[in-house]
Amino acid sequence: MSYQSPTKTPKGHNNDRPVQSVIISAPDKTLLVVVAFLVIIGFLAIFSATAPKCLDEGSNPLQFLLKQFLCFIVGFIGLRFFTNYDYKKLPSWNLVFMLTILTALILVDFTPLGVTVNGAKRWISVLGFQLQPSEFAKPAVVLLLASAFKNNVNLLDQEKWVWAFIPIIAMLAFIFVQPNLSMVILLLATSVVMYLAAGGSLKLFFSCIGAGFMAIVIAAATIIKPYQLQRLKTWRNPDLDPLGSGYNIIQSLIAFASGGLSGVGYGASIQKLSYLPECHTDFIFAVIAEELGFVGCVLIIGLFFTFIHRGFLIAARCPDMYGKLLAIGLTFSIGFQAFMNMSVASSFLPTTGVPLPFISYGGSSLIVSLWMVGILLNISKKRIKKIRNRANV
Repeated sequence: MSYQSPTKTPKGHNNDRPVQSVIISAPDKTLLVVVAFLVIIGFLAIFSATAPKCLDEGSNPLQFLLKQFLCFIVGFIGLRFFTNYDYKKLPSWNLVFMLTILTALILVDFTPLGVTVNGAKRWISVLGFQLQPSEFAKPAVVLLLASAFKNNVNLLDQEKWVWAFIPIIAMLAFIFVQPNLSMVILLLATSVVMYLAAGGSLKLFFSCIGAGFMAIVIAAATIIKPYQLQRLKTWRNPDLDPLGSGYNIIQSLIAFASGGLSGVGYGASIQKLSYLPECHTDFIFAVIAEELGFVGCVLIIGLFFTFIHRGFLIAARCPDMYGKLLAIGLTFSIGFQAFMNMSVASSFLPTTGVPLPFISYGGSSLIVSLWMVGILLNISKKRIKKIRNRANV
């Protein structure tokens, strides 16, 4: 059942004028179906990628799948909550989100609670589960910027710097220290897109692009870690270090080549058998490509394209600027992360450490992605609809 808010006509105004009204309807079913397909594909891919390793170690072959399912339950509860929680009330949560995430990032970076995996200190252990606070920074940045830009995009506003921009810069700094350059790039890209969507200056944007390019050049010479530079060198020519930084790329490309058009069949991947490291996380798309082939890759790309299309459509239909910016930021963040992951697996981009949303093994990513979808579904319940002229009612 939908609710139509009443609209009053001021005295002296023409009653023949068409009236716009906000319609509260059911959440976007297409978006929900797309996310359901992606999550199911993720469960199947995680089981296929991890079962052989578990059996080889003598452990439960469902071990990784069960952990991912538990995280899905947490994420689904959050999805249901945010679907029914009016997104216009979210700004009251900004301070709590900001302080919680900043505290978690500080604990990861500067206390023994931080967990180091593969040379990166990005996780914190909670009750036997590892959480990645930088994943939770994605919706926090979107919420802060949507609140900051909903009325104007003035970057010189002192109040915005105090409660929005400085906390975001602090998050980026803590995430960079971990190091997690790929997440920094994702958050910066999301911020730029939201700024432009709010009506930001293109002249300032291109000026920042030039300054950013110079900063990257300087960082490459002074700040960027040696292993990050090595990734760039072996990106286009992995044979320079086939047993080192180029190993993942080579094995991933072998998986793509082996898959061909229709794949070798579900569960029949060879590369996942100790050849391709992180086959259930960063390179799960390569395993899918080997088992399901080009057809499977097109299916996943199509699902993410549909997700982005529905998300931007929700933004276009939203009746207020805050909701529009929220929808754009959330949609772009998930879509761009998916693009980065699939591009890395296919060697279109240098190796980074971002998971494939909804599909890669990783509780933090799945929980946060589902919560973000819940906010999108809530925004999709708001529509703008032209009704008949008052004179004809």
